[in-house]
Amino acid sequence: MDTLGTKLRRQRRRMGLTLDELAGRTGISKPYLSLIETGRVPNPPSDEKLRRLEQTLGFGTNELVTQAHLQRTPRDVRDMLHKLLADSASAKARGEGGAATTTSAGQLKPGVAGSINLDDAYMSGVLAELVERSAGNVERVSTNTVPVINKVSAGYPKDFSDMSYPPRVADDYIGCPDVHDSDAFAARVHGDSMSPKYGQGDIVVFSPAATPKNGDDCFVRFADGQTTFKRVFFENDEAGEAVIRLQPRNEKYRPKVVRSEEVGGLYKAVYRYQRVDED
Repeated sequence: MDTLGTKLRRQRRRMGLTLDELAGRTGISKPYLSLIETGRVPNPPSDEKLRRLEQTLGFGTNELVTQAHLQRTPRDVRDMLHKLLADSASAKARGEGGAATTTSAGQLKPGVAGSINLDDAYMSGVLAELVERSAGNVERVSTNTVPVINKVSAGYPKDFSDMSYPPRVADDYIGCPDVHDSDAFAARVHGDSMSPKYGQGDIVVFSPAATPKNGDDCFVRFADGQTTFKRVFFENDEAGEAVIRLQPRNEKYRPKVVRSEEVGGLYKAVYRYQRVDED
């Protein structure tokens, strides 16, 4: 079966549309569409985006959505579906045909020609229960990738650009099995103000789900969109107003104090990847 990306690219080209034109018609960014077509997104797009693509490219209703649902289905659930298909084929051979449906007890039973009525499976809640049951399985850990954004400045704030990519989409990814934050991201350090703990080119993983406390190293996003990488300390100024002191680890750099409302986000560093060079 064609991948979702292959199917999209073939249909787009068949209709004579460029990525720019498809982006304009669907409201989905060109970089993201390119990543979908080349299979470089860790998870399928949302159902809402897929429905827009279905309408624009002339696919059948829910054709892409159903394929994405199957792609999201954990491995153990897919294995169970394959087993049901095999059982269904055996039932047909024994003359017990009929399409796979759900029983009164909410269990799937196989049917004709090795088919399974996935609509019944989803509506009955059987697959949802299986997916929930498998939430802590090994596959979830093995596919726990973190997107690497451009750079985080370890000096004074630098302009930040995510190249219009939506959340969790980037050119590069790293595996980080012990980080269970779906919004986690990573960035390459730029500058030396956080040395000696962090050096130029190090990759640091940040977790928005972790609550920063005094002395934590954090990715700091300012309200104006700029970013930096510093230790953070929560203080009050002489007037009693809440401020945040951004403290470099490199002693040759001076700290900077900003008002709390100037900061749009603080994301705690939880892992560091450092290159080991040979002598």
